[in-house]
Amino acid sequence: MSQLALPLKLQDHAVFESFLPAGNEAIVAFLKGVVENGDGPGGWIWGAGSTGKTHLLQAVCERAADRAQFLPLRDFRNAGPGILEGLQNRQFICLDDVDSVAGEEEWELELFGLFNALSDSGGVLICSASAPVRESDFGLADLLSRFSRLPVFHLHELGESERIEALQLRARHRGLDLPAETASYLLARSRRDMASLYALLDKLDTEAMKAQRRLTIPFVREVLDLSR
Repeated sequence: MSQLALPLKLQDHAVFESFLPAGNEAIVAFLKGVVENGDGPGGWIWGAGSTGKTHLLQAVCERAADRAQFLPLRDFRNAGPGILEGLQNRQFICLDDVDSVAGEEEWELELFGLFNALSDSGGVLICSASAPVRESDFGLADLLSRFSRLPVFHLHELGESERIEALQLRARHRGLDLPAETASYLLARSRRDMASLYALLDKLDTEAMKAQRRLTIPFVREVLDLSR
């Protein structure tokens, strides 16, 4: 166990079953295999915001259960690199937004130590970032060398029809029926990044339960009008 009790709770929707792999099948298959086989070194997943990097890292941790630790470094940056101490005692370490601490010497030294400790113990390190390793502004050459050993995957954004599929998949995972025409209506009248769309779906789920209504276009229109 890590020396610091991390107050983190995985999102209940962040599982492999609720992730639409369209265009990213290789990444999903790789991560599932990593959890099943339980051996390193891990992987480096990069892509734009709201493409599902956090979802996939949390899905790994959900499937690996108490053998894993998820840590969003952007959120814990101000806590200092000491938060990494003891993490090597877990089999799977998933560091989200690892590039958010790039260029900070103390963080880079701790990450270097964590990578080596996991390598020695046969642990798995999975990192997410907004760019490939060599474009992530890490200054410690030895850390760059270690990170460069990780298999690299580029997480691609979903197209229009795939966003509708992803919304419907998330809805089904929540026990909701989201007709394709309603999903299309949402895309046309809200921010189009998946994080915003999923947040809106969560709100619609709550409001639909309160009103005992289905996710029809008229009902969605009412909720959106009240939100303005």
